[in-house]
Amino acid sequence: MADIYGILKNYYGYTSFRKGQEEVIKSLLSGRDTLAVMPTGAGKSICYQIPALCMDGITLVISPLISLMQDQVRNLRSMGIRGAYLNSSLTPRQMEKAIQNAKDGVYKIIYVAPERLEMPSFIDFACSQNIPLVAVDEAHCISQWGHDFRPSYTQIADFIAKLPKRPVVAAFTATATQMVKTDIIKNLHLKEPYSMSLGFDRENLYFGLYKPVDKTKFVLDYVKSHENKSGIIYCLTRRYVDEIAEMLQDNGIDALPYHAGLDDDERSFNQNEFIYDRAKVIVATNAFGMGIDKPDVRYVIHYNMPANIEDYYQQAGRAGRDGEPSECILLYSARDVKINEYLINKSEENEELDPEEVKKHIEIKLEKLKLMTFYATSKTMCLRKRILNYFGETYLPPCRNCSYCMKLREEKSVQARVPVSARKPVLDEKLLEFLKKTRSEIARIAGVPAYSVVNDRTLREIAIRRPKNEADFMKIYGIGEVKMRRYGKTFINAVKEYEGK
Repeated sequence: MADIYGILKNYYGYTSFRKGQEEVIKSLLSGRDTLAVMPTGAGKSICYQIPALCMDGITLVISPLISLMQDQVRNLRSMGIRGAYLNSSLTPRQMEKAIQNAKDGVYKIIYVAPERLEMPSFIDFACSQNIPLVAVDEAHCISQWGHDFRPSYTQIADFIAKLPKRPVVAAFTATATQMVKTDIIKNLHLKEPYSMSLGFDRENLYFGLYKPVDKTKFVLDYVKSHENKSGIIYCLTRRYVDEIAEMLQDNGIDALPYHAGLDDDERSFNQNEFIYDRAKVIVATNAFGMGIDKPDVRYVIHYNMPANIEDYYQQAGRAGRDGEPSECILLYSARDVKINEYLINKSEENEELDPEEVKKHIEIKLEKLKLMTFYATSKTMCLRKRILNYFGETYLPPCRNCSYCMKLREEKSVQARVPVSARKPVLDEKLLEFLKKTRSEIARIAGVPAYSVVNDRTLREIAIRRPKNEADFMKIYGIGEVKMRRYGKTFINAVKEYEGK
């Protein structure tokens, strides 16, 4: 078997796999179909990217959103891996160039939208290539019982069947009930798959449920108290998005709106301003976020209650993808239920479904809304337990990281956790800020988000370890050979400059 640990260090800069990653990688490399349910931030992409680097030929990654593909390809290139995406954002000339590069063996990984699998030109291309692995991201989209069903996903199995040689098929999702998992296996025609579920618990996330008299004031106070932190505020309607974004702007906060009513250029501009840290807050409908791999989002506020627990957990899960402590705040009012009911009844206009199927979909969605409302009005249970129970997991509270458990803790005057050992290395905050400015300048010149240079955890480790040479720098978490070559001297010199002040 290939040296997967060598690849992990050389490209990703890690010396060990996260829980579940090695098992999935070895399953795929052994030629076995695989279904992996992994929470957001668990490192799903490594699970198919490393096998892709080990296998001969081109790995296809089927992904639902342009933003997700662009983000993933940008991250690959930052590690020195040639990848590409094929979607409607490319001009015909760019598409032709990308296809030719693929035929010439330039790419190991190609991201493709599910709709493209039905195009004769793409089918011809795929049938002429060696495709050892097809990875289906956001695989819950294939299930009518899922919260984000997409009819285009039902064509994936037909596409795979047309290939001259059947590839290994991998399916990944962060949110799937048992019924959805069964659907994924059935509809993708997975053959005796290795199935792994890491569970849904994200220990670094705090879940808060509040019913403020004035939601707008709550949001303003919260955002002001989290100055210089990246945050997402979700609203149910475009009107709410525009009002909250304008209110924050009027109070001197760099906030931008994002919803389907804006034109493509404005949506793209606002999204990039957020990703590149030029705007700290984005106020959005659920049109924003799927596939946005910004790891340093420190909070997600739901101004309105979402329509189901899957949507809520997926959107809230965009906080703290780097594993650092982050907050998920849900603001509830009874009006949210009425708005959701209206949107559910209005939204079922799918031409691919007959009236009976539309009726069934509405019934499913209304039942999910009822369960979401139970969560939002909960007064007698740990919020983490409620979420995990919904996904079929048992959990023994208290979690000590949700508003219900924290309230109990205060009422019972539970003592704080034992302080961290005094032997813990001291972080020089001023050096960290100096390194952040260095990272920002590198990112500006390279035209990439700051987190694509190095993430916050890596930056803190540089500030603590203060590497003096390349050998020291290579020992830092998240530093592989490519990042060593590109950024090593700059950061080492930045540390030396700071110490010489």
